[in-house]
Amino acid sequence: MPSMIIDLHTRAWKTPEQLGQVLWDQIARRHSGRWLRVDATPSAVSSAVECVGGAAVLGFRSDLLGACVPHEYIAECVRSAPQRLIGFGGVDPMAPDPLGQVDRAMSLGLAGVTVSPASQGFHPAHSVAMRLYERANQLGLPLISARCGPLAAPAILEFDRPAAWDEVARSFPRLPIVLSGLGWPWIDECLELLAKHENVFADLAGFASRPWDLHQALLGASSHGVLEKILFASGFPFEQPARMIECIYSLHTFAHGTQLPTVPRAALRAIVERDALKALGIDAPGFVGSMRRAERTAETDGGRTRP
Repeated sequence: MPSMIIDLHTRAWKTPEQLGQVLWDQIARRHSGRWLRVDATPSAVSSAVECVGGAAVLGFRSDLLGACVPHEYIAECVRSAPQRLIGFGGVDPMAPDPLGQVDRAMSLGLAGVTVSPASQGFHPAHSVAMRLYERANQLGLPLISARCGPLAAPAILEFDRPAAWDEVARSFPRLPIVLSGLGWPWIDECLELLAKHENVFADLAGFASRPWDLHQALLGASSHGVLEKILFASGFPFEQPARMIECIYSLHTFAHGTQLPTVPRAALRAIVERDALKALGIDAPGFVGSMRRAERTAETDGGRTRP
């Protein structure tokens, strides 16, 4: 497995209480007993991402849901495997001192910030949120918009529409923005946004359990000419990175024996192996150096370089 693969969306928490009771109850309903047995500790993250070169661990805060996986915990996770993990601080623009939340993430060495508009109850172009993006832009921190699991009942679904990010991207054209899960369920909106704005990207978190949706989404990305804007992500612990890789490479199972269009395998490989850190302008020399050393090792076999 190529060692430079970067999983851009994993989650970790110390206890279920950090997610808030409302969200945890929704997780239990959506995933039945299976989910409650899944380990989301730092050691579980490290184990899950052994099949890739490294991963981003995303924090989460939502005062609306009573949830908080704090910056300090994400930084602790990263310290457990600094050559393989980078952290994104979960910032709630509607919570007190959102700019201070961004500054704190930066002071702890986190590589970016992540927001969850629906679960935090704010429109992406809310005036307070816009000040948050301005601070992230000034500090050179990329931004990921990502759900932390299924939406709980108090969440405001319409705030997750990709089109709502158009004003943000126009206002901050140099700010790297990632829409997780290809903006599901508004994939077409997300693809149009990727085509429109140079620094807007999307990841594939959550698609491993929806292979038909992934097939349709990547065909759409191909027709829009934005496959190079798609970044690899699993959505761990809801999905596993190994399963996501397998899902991408087996994308055209549906097309066997049919006239359905396909995406070239080289393009699928490019998605899996794309350097997300470079795309987002993340400077993590220790992290990148470790992955490149591992890649060189993987390319040799008993002292002989592979063809």
